[in-house]
Amino acid sequence: MTATAAIPATSASNPARPTRMRYQVIVLIFAITAINYADRATFSIAGSAASSELGLSPVQTGFILSAFAWAYALAQIPGGAMLDRFGTKRIYAGAIACWSVLTALQGFTGLLVGVSAVATLFALRFLVGLAEAPSFPGNARLVTAWFPSAERGTASAIFNSAQYFSLVAFAPLMGWLVHSFGWRSVFWVMGGLGLVATALFVRTIHSPIRHPSINAAELHHIEAGGGLVRMEEAGVARPATFTRANLRRLLANRMLLGIYFGQYCINVLTYFFVTWFPIYLVKERGLNIMEAGFAAAAPALCGFAGGLLGGFASDLILKRSGSVDLARKGPVTVGMLLATLIIACVWVEQEWLMIALMAAAFFGKGIASLGWAVMADVAPKQLAGLASGVFNMFGNIAGIVTPIVVGYIVAATGSFDWALVFVGAHCVLTIVAFLFVVGPIKRVELA
Repeated sequence: MTATAAIPATSASNPARPTRMRYQVIVLIFAITAINYADRATFSIAGSAASSELGLSPVQTGFILSAFAWAYALAQIPGGAMLDRFGTKRIYAGAIACWSVLTALQGFTGLLVGVSAVATLFALRFLVGLAEAPSFPGNARLVTAWFPSAERGTASAIFNSAQYFSLVAFAPLMGWLVHSFGWRSVFWVMGGLGLVATALFVRTIHSPIRHPSINAAELHHIEAGGGLVRMEEAGVARPATFTRANLRRLLANRMLLGIYFGQYCINVLTYFFVTWFPIYLVKERGLNIMEAGFAAAAPALCGFAGGLLGGFASDLILKRSGSVDLARKGPVTVGMLLATLIIACVWVEQEWLMIALMAAAFFGKGIASLGWAVMADVAPKQLAGLASGVFNMFGNIAGIVTPIVVGYIVAATGSFDWALVFVGAHCVLTIVAFLFVVGPIKRVELA
């Protein structure tokens, strides 16, 4: 089948006026990713009330907060391989439905007599991590298929910035739900929203060459600019990509290893924000749960703005300089330098100044969040899902390490001070990885 054969004649008849279907695709990816991150943060918002009712210690809370990332990190490689083999739409749609149901089930914790609340929450959050594993590799595949190279920085920044917008939109909502209806309502409402998102995804997402609403002009624009519009068209019998040989090929590449390590370091800041930050506001800064929900929205909003700015700036630098290295590494370096301001919160007593410093740190982190754009630039065409899965696995090891380390630090010291230093140090390591390990950014070609 040719590209034009898959497009309605009425659309293809006017190639001078391309459609803009790729923008609708990225808006939907953004919305689903926002729900994705809100589901990860449900326990961080409901955690204070749930911990009091269920009698959870800081260490138990840390392990519960980390449960998601244990499964999420471990499932990244098989999740990416499943996307390569079975296609993005089927795997991603099933993933959204599964994680939404599992999120809703967390609201029933403690209602069954004789069942450990700690074990229940850990198990359900672990399963949510398994279900969400294909989400970001799926986002990366959709961006690679739907956007030309010169637009990928912005497109990747849009879906990546949803992690910040998620807390802008949902942290106040979840705080209000806890305050008004109890902590269980957070899980039920977010699970329901996810099921709605599943239906929208199935209705909207198709391969570019098969989408009923795209015309030949837009398809040509995407393909001529380097978009892999046929990556979902290899047929049902796609070869398995999750093999030891393929994995060794990826892990033996110094550039990819540097990118993977950099993503781990940058995600330490992400996971502090989506796990311990609201609890920090309540326990260390004395805010109530509603105040914490709204206070968490300010840094999240700045992270969202920084994410969009970083993607736009990266694409602009690429267009003007032609240097992928400068376009990707420049924003990462500047953003991570700004993110180290989180350490200054150790010495700040005023609440408004602490929020301002956190906002500046997350603005910087947003600017630096170009990892998925870099993966779209470098992933081998034959192993795009697997390479993205490995990338996201490394990144989300931070989700295992950060909540547990912070939990032990708080339990041992009674303070979050050394936890903030731990997070800030990883911002510096991100810069080291991209400037001294990665080397020239270019697509990996397999023989």
